[in-house]
Amino acid sequence: MSTRRRAPEAPGGGEPLATRIGGGLRPPRAARAKAASRDLGEAFAAAGCAGPYAELLARNDAIAPFLATVFDASPFLRDTAFADPRRLLDILSDDPDQRFDALCGRVEALWQTCDGDALMAELRRARSEVALLVGLADLGAVWEVDRVTEALTAFARSAVSAATNFLLFEAHQSGAIRLPHPDNPGRGSGWILLGMGKFGAGELNYSSDIDLIVLFDPEIADVADRDEIGSFFVKLTRRLVRILQERTADGYVFRTDLRLRPDPGSTPLAVSTTAGFTYYEASGQNWERAAMIKAAPVGGDEAAGAAFLQELSPFIWRKYLDYAAIADIHSIKRQIHDHRGHESIAVAGHNIKLGRGGIREIEFFVQTQQLIAGGRDPELRGRRTLDMLAKLADKGWIERKAATDLTESYRFLRRVEHRLQMIRDEQTHTLPEAEEDLDVVARLSCFRTVAAFAKALTTTMERVRDHYVHLFEAAPTLSSSIGSLVFTGDDEDPETVATLKRLGYANPREVSRTIRGWHFGRYPAMRSAAARERLTEITPVLLEQLATTDNADAAFNAFDRFLARLPAGVQLFSLLSSNPGLLRLLTLVMGTAPRLAEVVTARPHVLDAVLDPAFFGRLPDRATLASRLDATLSEAGSLEEALDRARIFGKEQAFLIGVRVISGTVAARAAGFAYADLAELIVGRLLDEVRKTFEASHGTVKGGRIALLAMGKLGGREMTAASDLDLILLYDCDSDAAGSDGPRPLSPTQYYARLTQRLIAAISAPTAEGSLYQVDFRLRPSGNAGPLATSLAAFMAYQAKDAWTWEHMALTRARAIAGDAGLIAEVDTAVRAILAAPREQKRITRDVLDMRALLAAEKASDGPWDLKQAPGGLVDIEFVAQYLQLIHAQSHPEILGVETEVVLAAASRAGLLPTSEASVLLPALHLYQRLTQILRLCVEGPFKASEAPRGLLELLARAGELPDFAILDADLKVTEDAVRAAFERIIGKVPPKPRA
Repeated sequence: MSTRRRAPEAPGGGEPLATRIGGGLRPPRAARAKAASRDLGEAFAAAGCAGPYAELLARNDAIAPFLATVFDASPFLRDTAFADPRRLLDILSDDPDQRFDALCGRVEALWQTCDGDALMAELRRARSEVALLVGLADLGAVWEVDRVTEALTAFARSAVSAATNFLLFEAHQSGAIRLPHPDNPGRGSGWILLGMGKFGAGELNYSSDIDLIVLFDPEIADVADRDEIGSFFVKLTRRLVRILQERTADGYVFRTDLRLRPDPGSTPLAVSTTAGFTYYEASGQNWERAAMIKAAPVGGDEAAGAAFLQELSPFIWRKYLDYAAIADIHSIKRQIHDHRGHESIAVAGHNIKLGRGGIREIEFFVQTQQLIAGGRDPELRGRRTLDMLAKLADKGWIERKAATDLTESYRFLRRVEHRLQMIRDEQTHTLPEAEEDLDVVARLSCFRTVAAFAKALTTTMERVRDHYVHLFEAAPTLSSSIGSLVFTGDDEDPETVATLKRLGYANPREVSRTIRGWHFGRYPAMRSAAARERLTEITPVLLEQLATTDNADAAFNAFDRFLARLPAGVQLFSLLSSNPGLLRLLTLVMGTAPRLAEVVTARPHVLDAVLDPAFFGRLPDRATLASRLDATLSEAGSLEEALDRARIFGKEQAFLIGVRVISGTVAARAAGFAYADLAELIVGRLLDEVRKTFEASHGTVKGGRIALLAMGKLGGREMTAASDLDLILLYDCDSDAAGSDGPRPLSPTQYYARLTQRLIAAISAPTAEGSLYQVDFRLRPSGNAGPLATSLAAFMAYQAKDAWTWEHMALTRARAIAGDAGLIAEVDTAVRAILAAPREQKRITRDVLDMRALLAAEKASDGPWDLKQAPGGLVDIEFVAQYLQLIHAQSHPEILGVETEVVLAAASRAGLLPTSEASVLLPALHLYQRLTQILRLCVEGPFKASEAPRGLLELLARAGELPDFAILDADLKVTEDAVRAAFERIIGKVPPKPRA
C-alpha cells in the first residue's frame, strides 16, 4: 500500500487548480526552466511542504513546467509565490472559484474584527493571494478572460466594501455620524462610492487602478456636525484612499484615482450630490456622458448611489437623437482621435489600450452606439462591453460580424494586457520595444515565436481599426496630419503627449492637462456643450498655429489666460472655426506679441473690431477717434471713472493698431502717427477732465492759460507701442495775478505745479484698469531741479540764454498738443524762433558729437539689434536731422519739423543734405522704424535673435522686406555701417568719450 499522502481536495469537493492547468505556455530555454524548477522545489522544501507538492506533480505532470515558465517570465508572480510557498500550495490544491469566493467573503467581514492597521495588513495579504490565484488560473487556461476580469472586480468591491464599512462604523462609534444600520454600515449612510470605467463595468484588468467618484447625500447622511459635513466626508475619503493605496511592508491593495469626479481641479475629494447634479446639468462634458455609462455603486450607500445614477439618467441618455446629440458623439471621437485609420500599426512599443486598434477603440465603438440608441432603448444601457456588443447586434444597430470580430478582438487584447501587467505588476498597456522582452509576452500568450504573436496581434488591431473607422467614416475631420489628440477623461494619453512634443511644446503634459481643464468647463466660456464642441473643432488647428510661433508653450499659456477671461465662447469659437485667418492672427498675437496678448486677454471683446470686414482697411482718422473717445468719456460719472474709461479706450485702440502692425496691413510711419494721435487725444481729454476737477477746488488764475508741449517720440509723431510720453507744461497769466480764486487758493507757481502733478497721475497712475503711459517731465528747464510747470516767459528766457545744445536738439521735436489755443499758437511760434536763432557751427558740431559719445558711454549698445543706440542706429539718424536744423534753420526755416523723415527730405531738397547721404539715411530710417514697431510689440527687454521664436523672426524678415531673417540680419549690419559712415561725413567722428 502506497504511503504517499493524497493531495487535499478543494473545499466542497471541487477540482483543484493544479489538476486543471494546461500545458500551453512555451517554456524558456532549458537551463532557465531547470533553474526555475529547482528554485521552486527548494522553496517548497524550505517551507516543509515538499511532500504535498510532489503529490500534486504526480497528479498532473504539466504543473512543474508551467510554474517554471510562469516564474521565469514574471518576477512579480515569482516573488509573490516564494514569499509564502504554503499559500501557493493551498492555491494549487483548491478549486479556484470556491477559494476565491471564500477569500472575498473573509475580506468583506474584516471590518468587524480588525483595527485600522490590521485591516490594512489583511487587505494587502488578500490582494497578494488574489494576484497569485488569478494569475495562475489565467495563465493556466483555467479561467477565461471574462472570469478573470469578473474576479478582479469582485475582489476590488470586497476590499472597498471592507474599508468603507470599517470607516463608517468607526465614525459611528465616535459619534461623528449616526448610522441607521450599524450592522451594515454602508446602508443608509449617505456616503456614495461610484466605480467608474472598468471597475464599474466589472472589467478590471490585472494591475488596474480603481476609478472612484465619491459623493455624499446631505439629505441622508446623519452627521453630527452639519456645518462640517463636507469636511467629514472628505476626511473619510482621504482615509479610504490611504487604506487602499498606501504602500506598506505588505504592499498595497489598489491605486485609487478620484480624478473622474466633477471638475477635479477645483472640487474636494468628496462632492455633495447636489453639487454633482449641478455640475453635470450645467457643465457635463461629452466624454463624461460616455464615462457614466459604466458607473456603478461599489460601496457605501449603494441604494443612494443607484438613486443618484437614476436621477442623472437624462444627462447620460438623451431621449431624442437630434443634431446636437450627433455632434456631441462626433466630438467625443475627435477628442479621442483625429486619425482616419490609415496609418500602420506597430507591435513593439504599441499601446494596446490607447493606440490604434486598441481596447479603447472597442469600448468607444460600443459607447457611442449606446449614446445614440440608449436614450430610447433601456436594454442598451448596460455596463459591460461584451454584453453590449451582443445586444447591439441583436437590436440591429451593428452588424453581427462586427460584434463577433470585436468580441474576439477584445478578449485577445485583454489577455495580452493582463500578461503585460502580471510580469511586474505594472499598470502598463505598452508592449516592450526589445525583442527579448516581447518574447516573454509572446510565451505567456501561448505563441511559439514573437513573429507569430506579432502577426496575430497586428491582425487583431487592424480588424478593430477597420470597424472603428467604418463607424466614423462620415465624421468631419479636423486635421489630416497633426497626430493623436486625446483630451478625454483625466488620463495622460502617451500618443497625445508625443504629438504635442513633436509639434514643439516643451511641456506637453502640462498642455494636455490644461486642455482637459478646458473641457471640464472650468472657464465661463466653456460652460455650454456647444462652446466645448466648437472649441474641440478648432483645437488641432489652434495647437498647430500656436506651435508655429516657436515659443509654443508661452503662446499656449497666453491663449489659456485669454480663455480664462472670455465671458462666453460659442460665438467666438464658431467664428474662429469658420475664419482660419482670424485664428492665425489670434495665435500670432498670443505667440509673438506679449503686449497685444495682455490686452486681448484682459479684454477679449477687442476682437469684435477685428471681425469687422473694414478693419484691415484704413486706420480710423483723428476725428473718428475723437468722436469715439468723447462718447466713452461722456458716460463717466466721476474723474475716477473717466480715468478708467480712458485707459480701456487707450489700450483697446493701441491693440487694434498693433494688430495691424504685426499683420502687415499698416506701414510703420502710419502706425507712428496713429499711436501719436491716440496719445494726443487721450492726454488732451484727460487734461480737460483734470483741469475741470482742479478748478472746482482751486478756482482759476487771472488770465491763466496753459499749453502742453510734447517732446520725443510723441512730439515727432514716431511713437511705438512701448513709447513713454515726454511732456512739458507751460503756462501764462496776468502779471498782477497773486493767486487762484477758488475755495482753496494757490499761488500761480503752486497752482500750475499741482495741476501738472494731477495730470501726471491721471495718465500714469495705476487704477483698476492699469496705467496708460509712463510720463517723463525731465526735459523741462533745469530738469528735475526745476518746477514741474514753467511759465512761457521763463521757458523762453531759459532757452535763449541757458539751454544746452542737447536741449535745443530735443526742442526740434517739440509740439504743443493740448491746452488753450492762443497759448498753443504762441508756444509753437516761440519754439520756431528759438530753433531759428543763429548758432556757431563748430560749437554745435562739437556738442552734438560729445552728446553722442556720452550716450554711447551711458547707454552702451547691446549689438546691432539695439536699433536705437547701436552705432549707425536710429539715434545717429535723429542726430543728423537735429544737427542740420540747428545749424541751417536760420537761413532755411523750411527744414524745421518734428518728424525725422520730413526734416531729412527737406534738407535734401534744400541742398543741405547731399542726395547720396539722403539715399543712405532715409531707407535706413524706414527700416529701423518698421523693425522697431515689431520689436516694441513683441519683445520685452533686449532682442536676442538666438532666443527669439521663429514666428517673430519671420515677422521681422517681412517687416524688413527680405526673404528670411538671416539675410535681414546681414543687411542690418551693412545698413548700420553705412549710416555711421554718413554720420561721420556729415557731422564728424564720435570721440571715444565726451570732451570736458
